[in-house]
Amino acid sequence: MSFKEFLTFQKSDRKVLIVVLVVAAALAAVLFFVGGGMEKTTVSEEDSLAVAPVKWKKNDSTRYGRKYPPRERKYYQVNGRQAELFPFDPNTADSTDFQKLGLQDWQIHNIYKYRAKGGVYRKPEDFARLYGLTVKQYKQMEPYIQISSDYAPAATLVEEHEPYVRDTLMYPVKLTAGEHVVLNSADTTMLKKVPGIGSAFARAIVRYGEHLGGYYSVEQLREIEGFPEAALPYFEIRGAQVQKLNLNKMSVNELKKHPYLGFYRARAIDDYRRMKGPLRSLDDLRLHRDFPPDVIEKLKPYVEF
Repeated sequence: MSFKEFLTFQKSDRKVLIVVLVVAAALAAVLFFVGGGMEKTTVSEEDSLAVAPVKWKKNDSTRYGRKYPPRERKYYQVNGRQAELFPFDPNTADSTDFQKLGLQDWQIHNIYKYRAKGGVYRKPEDFARLYGLTVKQYKQMEPYIQISSDYAPAATLVEEHEPYVRDTLMYPVKLTAGEHVVLNSADTTMLKKVPGIGSAFARAIVRYGEHLGGYYSVEQLREIEGFPEAALPYFEIRGAQVQKLNLNKMSVNELKKHPYLGFYRARAIDDYRRMKGPLRSLDDLRLHRDFPPDVIEKLKPYVEF
């Protein structure tokens, strides 16, 4: 507004405008002199901590949600491009971390595939097996590989281990070459020490020996169905004493229980006794069809008259 225009106002308007300008000038002067003399506000220690820039400690694990401080990072060249070095756990690091470390996409895929199958990096040297990782690149990464103790074997938590005691009943110590078991006196526990003999065969040996009345030859074990021949050298006979069958006094029911006789041979013996009298030897039965030479030879140790 020019001075000439100011004069065109009415007298009453000019007075109002002058008053407004004076008041505005007065307020400006008050603010200048009063505000300039004000002292600075003192910030308490608590307030200063709230507004002060954060100083990250070396072991701080919260900044950016990572487990390492950014100031420990280091840059290096991988295949002509810049990569970062920073502490990482290959068991938990994500693809972004591996890319920053300078790994190729296919290498990152292999890491994920290895972890998906249950693979665990238990020591830094395990990471060196990553296909395509050069010696130079691994040596640069090695100081930054930090594997959590969560992936250590649980056995390391046990400070003391009780000495292992073998259950010799369920898992008996087997005999070695040159050692023997006395066939007629061994129980099932002793028999199971023979290589190739388990609980089933041990019971079969004892049961068949009871039916026979005792073994007079190791070769009789072959008569047990499926018996392993490789076990025969571990058995021996000492002073064989077998139970005798009196062919002239025993009844048919008693005779037929023997494995080498049975019902038909026991009846043939009874028929001979009724028709011709007491037997004097097994030769008296040689003409009978149920007593071929091999049967007579097997019976000889078990009979008496």
